[in-house]
Amino acid sequence: MNEHIARNEVWLAAGLRTPFAKVDGALGRFDAIELSVPVAQGMMAQLNGASPDFVAWGTVVPNLTWSNIAREVLMDSGVSPSIPAYSTIMACSTSMIAAIQAAGMLDGVSRNLALVGGVESMSRVQIGLGMKLSDWMRKFQQASSLGQKVQHLAELKPGDVRLYIPAVTNRTSGMSMGEHTEITVKEWSIVRSEQDHLALQSHQRAVAAWERGFFDDLVIPVGEAKRDTIPRKETSLEKLGRLSPVFDRTSGKGTLTAGNSSSLTDGAAGLWVASRSGLNKLPSTIPRVRLVDWEIAAVDFRVEGLLMAPAFAIPKLLARHKLRYEDIALWEIHEAFTGQVLFHIKALEDQTFIKEKAGVDYSFGAFPHERLNPNGGSVALGHPFGATGARILSQTVAELAAMPPGSRAIVSICADGGQGSVALLEAV
Repeated sequence: MNEHIARNEVWLAAGLRTPFAKVDGALGRFDAIELSVPVAQGMMAQLNGASPDFVAWGTVVPNLTWSNIAREVLMDSGVSPSIPAYSTIMACSTSMIAAIQAAGMLDGVSRNLALVGGVESMSRVQIGLGMKLSDWMRKFQQASSLGQKVQHLAELKPGDVRLYIPAVTNRTSGMSMGEHTEITVKEWSIVRSEQDHLALQSHQRAVAAWERGFFDDLVIPVGEAKRDTIPRKETSLEKLGRLSPVFDRTSGKGTLTAGNSSSLTDGAAGLWVASRSGLNKLPSTIPRVRLVDWEIAAVDFRVEGLLMAPAFAIPKLLARHKLRYEDIALWEIHEAFTGQVLFHIKALEDQTFIKEKAGVDYSFGAFPHERLNPNGGSVALGHPFGATGARILSQTVAELAAMPPGSRAIVSICADGGQGSVALLEAV
């Protein structure tokens, strides 16, 4: 192989993650750093004394006690403090973007291996002061005399005394992702029964994957949690059908429920990003595949829908490589909501959308539904915002590496703000 090509090849190798658990559940006592440290330690132990060249880690929900969680995780993990570490964020795509950034930073010479990942502790969200109260508090502390403090105290108005409680809403619209998705599923005529059917499939496949040991090498125990707590073996279409809409409760047309939406979730996940020489630091037993290409898209979500960006990115990525849907052996599409997955697929099967909206004049053929999320998706497994990218990429690596050489996978994640990221992987 040409030396330049070999040096610039990028590989993804499966990492580790914690079990995923609903908010205030089995992982509720751990903050984001405490969830991340066991993952980082477990992955570092795989190197048998070697070190990554840098670490990229991310979390979506902010915390006032740290500004660079990647560095804090590294320091608490007890590994060499000489390893650079930086934090990154792109909503639900956070740790996938970390992997894409790392891929661009590897040079095959001095930078060959990166530890990337992300975390979310929805059980340990920090409540802050409202901006006016925060401003007042800072000025009160700056007052140099008792008289100044008393005068400043008199300036405080009752309406200024407010707490800031982070919410899962878009700042521009003031609406949650679920409320936005309700609008888009109506626009694309996605019915409730389709969403529940895909949710049931997600749970069934996740349960089956756990039972046959697929996750055994990907998930490490943390605290009392040894496996994901969200997959439901006993669920059924009847049980899902009895759940009430949670984002549109008044129109009589709401379709998104707790059963077909991903849960607020705690968890952390990691992934290896390597050059060809960087792979030599990893045990040969760790699955690895080649990262062929990626696409990042952004749309005006006031027009196109908050979570529609992947439907714009996938056609561009595939057309660039002259690939049709049938050429992709494995599709891993993040399930923020099963309705969102369904309107992505419906858009991908709509030639008018592909040409006029995505701007791609190419015939991709029929979408292979049977190749979608074979071991469960985020509705069943959980969705810790910052960790989902590493979870879905690592899971895909394990799945794809078991397929014949030349098999390809598409990994897709939608993100708040009308953005999305998509990766093309290949088994070698």
